[in-house]
Amino acid sequence: MSIVVTGATGQLGRHVVEALLERNVPGQEIVATGRSIEKLADFAARGVQVKAMDYADPASVAAALQGAAKVLLISGSEVGQRVEQHRTVIEAAKAEGVELLAYTSIANADTTEMLLAAEHQATETILRESGVPFVLLRNGWYLENYTDQLPGTLAQGAIAGSAGDGRVSAASRADYAHAAAAVLVAGGQAGMTYELGGDEPFTMAELAAEISVAAGKQISYQDLPAAEYAGLLTGFGVPEAFAEILADSDLGIARGDLLVSTGDLRKLIGRPATSLGEAVRAAAVSA
Repeated sequence: MSIVVTGATGQLGRHVVEALLERNVPGQEIVATGRSIEKLADFAARGVQVKAMDYADPASVAAALQGAAKVLLISGSEVGQRVEQHRTVIEAAKAEGVELLAYTSIANADTTEMLLAAEHQATETILRESGVPFVLLRNGWYLENYTDQLPGTLAQGAIAGSAGDGRVSAASRADYAHAAAAVLVAGGQAGMTYELGGDEPFTMAELAAEISVAAGKQISYQDLPAAEYAGLLTGFGVPEAFAEILADSDLGIARGDLLVSTGDLRKLIGRPATSLGEAVRAAAVSA
């Protein structure tokens, strides 16, 4: 019996596999899956099982889940296709009789009106109707959503967005991965819902201030109407449909849709979540 991590070639998935190994889960009891298994060669060298799996290929999903006790379904990256992809994994998990399926949803999925949440909401409905024992890991925003953009932010001297004075409870991918690992190794998780986010929510103006201090360069926050922000993103090469989703997500931040106050993340990982200041300072070193 094994723990299957879907999407293990992605950044979050890799962190989860590492977190399971850190928790002394034997490599042979972990199955890391992905479309490009050559990207998982380092895990295979450490004794982790590696299996090819494509959400769009039901046969590969069924084969990857064979013998699984628990499955972590990391939400797919192909917006617009994710509901059916997730359904394929859920149906395979049901056929296999898994004891637990953990799904990485979005923060406040039951109340948010963000466009990006729609596929997560649909997946949660499928899970409830499936009969598969499941746990929801409702992840908030990644700090990396901001720190990965640091070189461009420094070059432009400003952060643009449509979040107003809204606060976002962001944490690092590694934090969310350790939370997932904690749930996967624990008992009694079926039926649980975890609202996950950083300990110290921040505004975009506060983000700009942190970057200013870390980089020694004044960075401002420019709040724009959503349509104007989406246009700015498309000007930088972001596809129009995704630019609209990002602008809409900022409007969600302005409403408080990504504000999390449960403390669930801190409790699961047994330490404070990575702070904005820590993340920005680390990113500034290599920017």
